[in-house]
Amino acid sequence: MSQPQWIEVTPVNEHAEVTRRQFAQTYGHEPSAVWGAPGRVNLIGEHLDYNGGSVLPIALPHLTAMAVGRAPADHAGAASAEARVSSAHGGQTVRFSLAELASGSVTGWASYVAGVIWAMSEAGWDVPAIELYVDGRVPVGAGLSSSAALTCSTALAVAQASQAPADWPWTSVNDDGARRALAAACIRAENEFAGAPTGGMDQSAAMRASAGHAMLLDCASFDIDQISWPAEAELLVVDTRSNHSLIDGQYGGRREACERAAELLGVASLAAIDMADLEATLARLPDAELQGVVRHVITETDRVARVAAGLPSGDLTAAGEALFESHASMRDDFVISTPELDRVVADAREAGALGARMTGGGFGGSAVVLCRPGTATKIGEHIHRGAEQMNHPAPGLMQVLPSRAAFRLG
Repeated sequence: MSQPQWIEVTPVNEHAEVTRRQFAQTYGHEPSAVWGAPGRVNLIGEHLDYNGGSVLPIALPHLTAMAVGRAPADHAGAASAEARVSSAHGGQTVRFSLAELASGSVTGWASYVAGVIWAMSEAGWDVPAIELYVDGRVPVGAGLSSSAALTCSTALAVAQASQAPADWPWTSVNDDGARRALAAACIRAENEFAGAPTGGMDQSAAMRASAGHAMLLDCASFDIDQISWPAEAELLVVDTRSNHSLIDGQYGGRREACERAAELLGVASLAAIDMADLEATLARLPDAELQGVVRHVITETDRVARVAAGLPSGDLTAAGEALFESHASMRDDFVISTPELDRVVADAREAGALGARMTGGGFGGSAVVLCRPGTATKIGEHIHRGAEQMNHPAPGLMQVLPSRAAFRLG
C-alpha cells in the first residue's frame, strides 16, 4: 500500500526568495517586490455567490507568489509598450502590448494576468511597461481557486508598480476598500477577459480573508463578517486529483439554470427566497433540473446561516452535519459531484469526521473535512486507503487553518 500524499506549505521567506531569484534570472535585474495571494477553500455555501447568497470561505496557507518590476528604460524593442510574464511552471515568456489588450488577445494561463492589467487600466490605473514572474503553489485544477490566487497576486503587484487613478480614495492597498476594489478588477479579469465564469467569492477571499477566521461574505452587497475559528476544530482539505475546470461548460450550465429559474420565479436572486417558501416555490417550476438547483440554493443558504452562527460557540457537531447535508444536496439536487468526491465524503464519515463535503465549482476538485482535535491525520490516511481500493487517483491531503489574505512577501 502506498503512503498518503501530504501537500506541505512552502515557508513564506523561502517562497519569496525563490521567486525573487527566478525573476532576476529571467529578466536580468532584481524585482521591486514579491506579492503573494492564497487559494481558498469554501467551508459551506456552494454556488451561492452568483445567486446573491452568503458564503463562508477561508484563505489557505498555500500561496501564489508574484515578483514584479518595471521594465528597464533601455530595454530593447518595444518594452515601453509591453508587459512580460513568465512562470516557474515552464513555457516561454508571454509578451503582450498594453495598448492593445482586449478579450481574446491573450490566451492560456497568461490571460488571467493580462486580464487583471486590462481591468485595472479600465479602472484608471496607469500601468507602465512591466515584468512579472509567477510561482504558484496552490494546487491547480483542485477547486481551490488557483486562478484567484493568480489574479489577486497580479493585482497587488501591478498596483505596487503603477500609478493609482486620480480618484483613488485610499492610502494603502491594505485598506479593505482598496482590497474590495482590486478584487472587483480580478472578477472582471476572469469573467470578461479570460472567459472563466466566477461569482466573486474566490477573489474576495484571496483579498479580504483574515487569519484565524472564516469570512462570511454577502455576495449581494460584498460586505464581510469575520467569524472566529474555534481552536478545537481541525480542517482537512482533500484534492481528489480528478480534474476541475470552470471553462469546460458544466459550471456555466448550472449558472444558466439558476438564472432561468430566477427569471421564471420573478426574483432578483434565488438566495432571497425564504426556506419556509421552499415547497411552494418548487411547485412553480416546470422540470426536475430547475427544481433541483433551486432546492439546493434555498437549503444551502439556510445551512450557511446555521454554520456561521454555530462556529463561534464551538458547536462543531451541528456544523459538521450541515456539511454532510450540503454534499448530499450538491450530489443529488445540483448534480455536480463525482465518484471520487462521494467516496472521500463517505470515507471521512466512516473514519469519524464531524462533517465533509465537496467544495468548489464541482465536477472534480476537492473536499473539505471538519475533524475533531487530533484526528485529521488518521482520517486522511483512511481516505487515502479508500481511494487506493477504488483505483482512484491518490489524493493530495492538506491539513490547514484559516490563513491571511494576500500580502507582500518581500
